[in-house]
Amino acid sequence: MVDPDAAGSSGATAASGTATGLDPADGSGAAAGPDPTVRTGATADSDATAGSGAAEGSGAAGDPGGDRMSEAEAELAAQQVERERIERRKAAKKGPIESGGKLSGKAAGLLAAVRAVESGEKPAVGVLAEPETVPRRVAPEPVRRPGHASVEAATAPAAPAPGSVRGVRLVLSEGGAPETLAPQVAAALGEGAEERLRADPWQLLRVRGVRPEQADGFARALLGAECRPDDERRGRALTVWLLEQAALAGHTALDAAALTAALVQRAVPDPESALHSTLAEGEALAFQDTQEADGEGERPVRVLVGLERYALAEESLADGLARLIGSVPEESGPSEDWERAAASAQGSAAELLRAVAGHGLVLHTGGEASRVEPARLLGEARRLGLRAWAAAHSPLGRDGFAELLRQFQEAVGPSGTPAPAVATVAGLLSGAEGPGRDEDGSLALDLLVVLDAPQLDVESAALLVESLPDGARLVLAGDPGVLWSVGPGRVFADLLAARVCPQFASRVPDPGPLGELVSGIGVGELGEVAAPGKEVVIVPVRDAGEAVHRTVQLVADSVPRAIGVPVEQTTVITPGHGGAAGTRALNAALKARLNPGPGRFGGFDPGDRVVHSPAPGRALSGHVVKADAEGLHLSCSGAPVVVPRERVETQVRHGWALTAHQAVGGRWPAVVVVLPGDAARALSRPWVYTAFGRASRHLSVVHGVEQALSKAVAEVSAKPRTTRLPDLLRTQARAAEERAAG
Repeated sequence: MVDPDAAGSSGATAASGTATGLDPADGSGAAAGPDPTVRTGATADSDATAGSGAAEGSGAAGDPGGDRMSEAEAELAAQQVERERIERRKAAKKGPIESGGKLSGKAAGLLAAVRAVESGEKPAVGVLAEPETVPRRVAPEPVRRPGHASVEAATAPAAPAPGSVRGVRLVLSEGGAPETLAPQVAAALGEGAEERLRADPWQLLRVRGVRPEQADGFARALLGAECRPDDERRGRALTVWLLEQAALAGHTALDAAALTAALVQRAVPDPESALHSTLAEGEALAFQDTQEADGEGERPVRVLVGLERYALAEESLADGLARLIGSVPEESGPSEDWERAAASAQGSAAELLRAVAGHGLVLHTGGEASRVEPARLLGEARRLGLRAWAAAHSPLGRDGFAELLRQFQEAVGPSGTPAPAVATVAGLLSGAEGPGRDEDGSLALDLLVVLDAPQLDVESAALLVESLPDGARLVLAGDPGVLWSVGPGRVFADLLAARVCPQFASRVPDPGPLGELVSGIGVGELGEVAAPGKEVVIVPVRDAGEAVHRTVQLVADSVPRAIGVPVEQTTVITPGHGGAAGTRALNAALKARLNPGPGRFGGFDPGDRVVHSPAPGRALSGHVVKADAEGLHLSCSGAPVVVPRERVETQVRHGWALTAHQAVGGRWPAVVVVLPGDAARALSRPWVYTAFGRASRHLSVVHGVEQALSKAVAEVSAKPRTTRLPDLLRTQARAAEERAAG
């Protein structure tokens, strides 16, 4: 092993595990990792839950919390108001379907189509043919929320009544289920929860984390001999549960044939009847999905089944995007001013400026270095008098982009105009950050640039687009090679594939050996890079125990001494939470070395590095300041946060080591990526691309997966997600073309 301070090349192929040059971090490398739904051996906690940090069940339902509204409650309440507005919009377009009624008309036809698709027959033309004369509206007027909707004005979701919790606890006790589930069950089932649970024990599956076999055992204890595998209630509950599990995996809907096959695996004797019953009761919806024409001009049709909340979100998003595409942006000055600004820029930045000048929706792709182009756009837009804002996925991304904006402001010199502002997407939606809202309830802005666009799930995207005023410009910018959102949908990828608006690929390359390495991974190549400054090194390890030891040595000693990056600017990334080298094990070892203490407050001490997850899908890096009767006091990106005592266990984790989904949207001077042997099945090209791309100055790879790393980069792409957005966008585009032709 070479001394870390010794001079020498640290270039090597990441796949080989050959180490040269930097103490336990010598070598060079690259990697890719798990789809958000993968469970892999010892690293079993996948990035799906990792994406929300400690929030596997964060904000547990039924927790009465305190008298005041927490940040998470305020944010979720504000989003709930938006969702209710979307639902009212959809209700205005078509009447409600009575739950429990017999299906007829289109719904009955769709059920017939399900049978036809499953049997391999051609669906009835009358059911799945394209509508003749009733196209979707391209630019519907959104229903605006009256007045200014600040986060303070939002109403916190009410905790279940104590009497309801007591009644549910009694039923759970009778069925042998943990009584601690009572608050979550009461919150999930709502009014009459005790009666609903007793009448249908499989409703226990509504609680996150409950498995079908557990619900079956609970039902047997309550129903006795009446409990049967073919019980209609069981079939409906399992159908909904499978759709919810699919949403956790990123799908907004499932192919009807795949859903019935999954029901067979869950020992449902008649899966088709279970699906029909679920549709008849209004617990799920069926849709036709028309594919692109094949070589013979035929347009295949499949039947999809999804939960209503995601169906509403996708339809609202498609309508809102069509509204932006079809509307004329508000004038912000003479066109020659836009052209003058574009002429002063170069290459793809100039193209971006010209596109935004005349279009309501524009897509921009590129790596980390390409962010200079959205920064240039925002600066020029503000100079032209637009109310221009940017929104990033995380506070770390927000702060990094704010620095780019300041650099642009300094480059152009004092202009008398304030620097363009940047917020987080969550803060913008909740009202905690951003420009506020106009009198009609829309965001008070003319141009919004959304960074980290691949992290937009379908519900957040729908809320965001619905909040934009008519005439506003929206730019979605991001790197299509990173991991997709924790929540369901693949909005950015669907829009890129649909080609319904201008899109530009940045020609600004990521610099240096790290940029070369990550760019190669993006196209499936994991090759050698010259790293004379020890920018990339590999540390081969034999097992998980050695991986943990080497990681602690790197963070605490080698990287600060040989690279000059302090401990607080180094982050560890690993595929999952569990296992012998997951985030839990790594964080325990790192705490013991870097900030030992008794952990008197839920395992935490002042100075501990943590990740706070106020809501699923959000991961805020910070550190512990103190603990008192009020709760655990944190500092997250400079903002004080107090986590109530009863929520610490579900919302806070130690944060020296993160998963890739927790790290996405942020960058650190030094990153240590840990790949123990049992992580091989979790690796994919997007995971490696995301993890390696978090380093701005130095990357160490603790390498124990041998050839699995290069194989993942070359062969394992992102797992496909089933969504309805592409078909909705195609329908919108055809309707617009027909109107233009007519």
